[in-house]
Amino acid sequence: MKRLFLGVDVSTTGVKALLVDGAGKVAASATTPLTLETPRPLWSEQDPQAWWAGATASIRAALAAAPAAGKDVAAVGLTGQMHGLVLLDEAERVLRPAILWNDQRTQAECEEIRSRMGGRAALVEVTGNDALTGFTAPKILWVRKHEPAVYARVRLVLLPKDYVRLRLSGEAAMDKADGSGTLLFDLAARAWSPRVLDRLEIPAAWLPRTFEGPEVTGRVTRKAAGETGLLEGTPVMAGGGDQSAGAVGAGAVKPGVVALTLGTSGVVFATTPRALVEPEGRLHALCHAVPGRWHFMGVTLSAAGSLQWYRDTLAPGTAFETLVQEAEAAPAGSDGLVFLPYLSGERTPYPDPLARGSFVGLTLRHRRSHLTRCILEGVAFSMRDCFELLKGAGLAEVRQVRVAGGGARSSLWRRIMASVLGVELVTVNSSEGAAYGAALLAGVGAENWPSVDAACEAVIAISGRDEPEPAWAGAYEELYPRFRELYPALSPTFARLGA
Repeated sequence: MKRLFLGVDVSTTGVKALLVDGAGKVAASATTPLTLETPRPLWSEQDPQAWWAGATASIRAALAAAPAAGKDVAAVGLTGQMHGLVLLDEAERVLRPAILWNDQRTQAECEEIRSRMGGRAALVEVTGNDALTGFTAPKILWVRKHEPAVYARVRLVLLPKDYVRLRLSGEAAMDKADGSGTLLFDLAARAWSPRVLDRLEIPAAWLPRTFEGPEVTGRVTRKAAGETGLLEGTPVMAGGGDQSAGAVGAGAVKPGVVALTLGTSGVVFATTPRALVEPEGRLHALCHAVPGRWHFMGVTLSAAGSLQWYRDTLAPGTAFETLVQEAEAAPAGSDGLVFLPYLSGERTPYPDPLARGSFVGLTLRHRRSHLTRCILEGVAFSMRDCFELLKGAGLAEVRQVRVAGGGARSSLWRRIMASVLGVELVTVNSSEGAAYGAALLAGVGAENWPSVDAACEAVIAISGRDEPEPAWAGAYEELYPRFRELYPALSPTFARLGA
């Protein structure tokens, strides 16, 4: 029988199981949807038990669709949403719903962390990151302050996919890429930071061992085998957080090759050969799922989400294809109309939850085509902000940008992005994202490929190219400085409106 590798992705919206064969071809895929709970404004939670239920259902469905038996799966790789907080007691029982990456309740705890560490600069020096509400550490401090009875019972801290690992293998473990997104890691050492744990008074005994992405962390237990259909003893690899696993799935594993994702949020992911940091913490600096490598990550919170909001609010029922086709008729620069895509606040380069979306420069001349195009351009300018920070943080020359995500299906948006960034954009033949990367990491751990680099070279190929449009590029070079002026000018107003 063919050797199959299983990638399991515990995302915010569903648990995906993806079977990949030894040549990198997708054999089957199944997803079980998840629901999000928002018990209070700014809160975002999920029940970890739902992740396990979703994982068992998706794994069984993927095995049935292949068709394959559990014995055909040589290894399992895990990936999923980053930064979430899962708290367990001494019997490994869940103590409260998991607090997720997009939860915004911890602003006061972020200030406390900076204070305890001696300021932002000292924190960034160790962890590579400023304290942001999305990270895990401030969530732990929030539980200590607001739910002391729960905190008193904590004996184990995990991230979302690692709760599935615990149920699958009986082992408490975590990959180094996801661990570095907790704000408790020593970035350069690729290990938990004694200094941070001491300053924040978080017991080191609560944290699991960490592993490189392709390393074995445990094996499927008899109980889990019965629930999933996998063979008892199947090795479970460390895998990686969704961004690093997604980069593996796109082949963005070497310095100079950048992954750009146009999903609900926009993500720029750049591999680095060592632990570089952006001094002000405006870029996330994390470990890669590839052993011995790191990465920078810039995030704009509303990328394709901006277009989704625009369509749903101002053109309900209109197909995205229709709107984008109309936008082709508008000139580059949208006749002086600029859009700030800060509909959900912003993260890079402005870590400001009170930043707001804005159309600036509207006149009677502007039509729907201009509004649509300026949204595509505004998101591209925001992604350029991330690239400018990468240059300033010491990243070597960008040789290639690999673009993926729902927004990347638009030829117009890809050409706008290439023209704003001034680089060639390429698409690749893999479109399964983080689950595919997790499956490749499992295959490397099972020695189907000798390294992550070798796996990516063997199975990932360029499927399309978009060059900058010379006339557009000139217009965007003129307009980008105007875009850059807007947030500093409007941020005091944003703060007052947000209050």
